[in-house]
Amino acid sequence: MTYPPPPPDQSGQGGFQYDPYGSQPGSQPQNPSQPQQPGYPPQQPGYGPAPQLPPQAPGYPPAYGAPGYGPQLPKGQAIASMVLGIIAVAGLCIPYVGSFASIVCGIIAAILGGISLKKINAGLAAGKGQAITGLVLGIVVCAIAVIILIAVGSILATFGTGAATTY
Repeated sequence: MTYPPPPPDQSGQGGFQYDPYGSQPGSQPQNPSQPQQPGYPPQQPGYGPAPQLPPQAPGYPPAYGAPGYGPQLPKGQAIASMVLGIIAVAGLCIPYVGSFASIVCGIIAAILGGISLKKINAGLAAGKGQAITGLVLGIVVCAIAVIILIAVGSILATFGTGAATTY
């Protein structure tokens, strides 16, 4: 089966036609004034503009892909509180020095978490979950670190006085 040659170029582009299918027979666009070749479906018109989203109902969050409520609120203190709380928990695994560093990081995490929660409740910041995480981790780590320091101190005091006594 042979195919007839493509129609002459009438587009005014100097003989150049874009061929997205790599010179396959019948891949040239059809001109509506010319008759259809047998065996090929008619060309589909292009799609129209994208549909617009319907107006948002009051009291519901915006739909997926819709613009947000407005400018994003800062949450740097909440993130710092959470990160310091996580570092403080990791510091508990290091003997001696880790307890002191954990206390310092835990105190700072608790302070930053409290300050950021105050700002969040006033509507000036975001990141409530992160602030609560930092606050709780800071308080828990400080409590555990103090218990570890008391236990280590009591063990050292017990063995230290026993070795120093003479009979």
